[in-house]
Amino acid sequence: MKNIVIFLLLMGLMISVQAGVVGQPLEYRDGETVMQGYLAYDDTIEGNRPGILVVHEWWGHNDYARRRAEQLAGMGYTALAVDMYGEGKQTAHPKDAGKFAGEVKKNMAVATARFEAARDLLAAHPTVKGDAISAIGYCFGGGIVLEMARRGVDLDLVASFHGSLPTEHPAQTGKVKAEVLGLQWRCRSFC
Repeated sequence: MKNIVIFLLLMGLMISVQAGVVGQPLEYRDGETVMQGYLAYDDTIEGNRPGILVVHEWWGHNDYARRRAEQLAGMGYTALAVDMYGEGKQTAHPKDAGKFAGEVKKNMAVATARFEAARDLLAAHPTVKGDAISAIGYCFGGGIVLEMARRGVDLDLVASFHGSLPTEHPAQTGKVKAEVLGLQWRCRSFC
């Protein structure tokens, strides 16, 4: 009986922690390309807070990235799960995922424009301190956030979780504001 009471108390605490988190799909654009993002924030917090961009794995803008955005919102941030492929594309097949990721990586000018469109959208949200934007990414997304830091996109911090480290565009001394935290983990699935 005592264990049941403890379990119910813990469940109630977890529910109350997430009670203020609001998540909403939203569209934004990079030129003519419609992007499908997902914004999450805690509406019980007053005032502006830092924003965090969440860049998806090579599978595309899926529930995993959205859940990460919600977790960050529960920690007091406003988070935007980014769509790097456009139109919310996602797949469960490695061949398609590789094709989607390859198309973005071979045209980093487009990737940068899409990332900056998401960054601008997040910075303009009324809950966000516009000058306090960071980014995290998973696998494909980890490589993207590192590349954005190397390119000098205005970010406070980037974190890469099992993201690719190689680049054809090394960081330019004095131009990268972001600190780079690369966590290279062995990928347990196709990424």
